[in-house]
Amino acid sequence: PDPRAVLYPQKLKISRSLHKTLRRGHFKVTFDTAFREVMLACAAPRAQYPGGGTWISDEMVQAYDALHEQGIAHSVEVWHAGQLAGGLYGVALGGVFFGESMFTRITDASKVALAVLARALQEHHFALIDCQLPSAHLTRLGAESVPRARFLGELEAALKLPGWPGRWTNI
Repeated sequence: PDPRAVLYPQKLKISRSLHKTLRRGHFKVTFDTAFREVMLACAAPRAQYPGGGTWISDEMVQAYDALHEQGIAHSVEVWHAGQLAGGLYGVALGGVFFGESMFTRITDASKVALAVLARALQEHHFALIDCQLPSAHLTRLGAESVPRARFLGELEAALKLPGWPGRWTNI
């Protein structure tokens, strides 16, 4: 897309209420422990999109599962009372995380996933999170719309970074 939505991990905007949620510790966050479950939750029909429909087909789940087994696709899971409350998944190449989809079952769970992911990506010197399409939600969280030419230049440089290879361990 042109423009492209990009979130620089160090520029994530955490609202006061999200800060409180993170401090309370009501959620447990894990990486790469329930990849398929996160994908299936992202593929489930959502109330805000009547009529359902998703691009996450069975074939896509199988393809991303294979990438996950290779340590390329990753998930962030947010748990509440032992149940999957939210999360996200995407692909990591070099110093770029390509966010594919996120979901929430409890208020702020997907935002917690993104906040913890951004912090971890900063620690591993990632340059950017590719959010693909701009949205009001992502903009409130700090995503920027960048021209395609700029995105491609930043992408080329970021792909040369060492990244965070293999399965991700829990923080």
